[in-house]
Amino acid sequence: MLAVERRNLILEKLQDEKKVVVSELSTLFDVSEETIRRDLDKLDKDGLATKSYGGAILNENTSFDMPFNVRKKRNMRGKQIIAELVSGLVQEGEHIIVDPSTTAVAIVKALKSKKHLTVITNSIEVLVELSDVSGWDIISTGGTLRESYLALVGPKAMDGISSFNAEKVILSCKGIDMQKGITDANEMFSQVKQTMLKSAKQRILAVDYTKFNNVAFSKICELSDIDMVVTDIRPSEEWMGYFAEKGIECLYGKENDEDDSFYQ
Repeated sequence: MLAVERRNLILEKLQDEKKVVVSELSTLFDVSEETIRRDLDKLDKDGLATKSYGGAILNENTSFDMPFNVRKKRNMRGKQIIAELVSGLVQEGEHIIVDPSTTAVAIVKALKSKKHLTVITNSIEVLVELSDVSGWDIISTGGTLRESYLALVGPKAMDGISSFNAEKVILSCKGIDMQKGITDANEMFSQVKQTMLKSAKQRILAVDYTKFNNVAFSKICELSDIDMVVTDIRPSEEWMGYFAEKGIECLYGKENDEDDSFYQ
């Protein structure tokens, strides 16, 4: 097993359990404890984990983001629910822009039954996912590949996006907050998404319940810049009232069977 594969598996375990122990990881992966400590040093240096005595804990600071291959396994059912809802909004023959989020990958999978779509994206994973679809126009923005994110960013990506006019843009984010607006983990992603928002008639934010009341490092836009929010679980009454006040339509997959603690 490559070191990067092992570290991604350690990150998955951290996502599930919030902490890991060196001795347990050493047994699990059949490597020395020193090797595991080097893995944890790397994760700590990258801002993804915080080393502690005998192990590490998950760094839940929203200024950092997990590698794509780790993030795509998080709340998979929620992303499927969102994808089904978004699929119902997209008409055959439309031009859509999608971002490099793991939610976008689930959405394009759900769209595959539709005909004659044009998809503009800076996501390598979306490009690969749609590589076997016939009858569609798949357009890459170009740009600089961002390590671990499978995303194209930078001036070339923004120039590529701004040369098109789409019916819909569908994007996700790291955090959605009533005061701070819509935010992401880094400035390069925010800049590309700002360009996406300017290049489409309808602006759809597709986010699962875990993103509510989170604030990440870089601001994408105000909530008032979005036309619709699509999420997996019904937001709290406070959020539903806020959306109504701002004229933002909210689609959700199911009622929140628990209390509103998800959003407090």
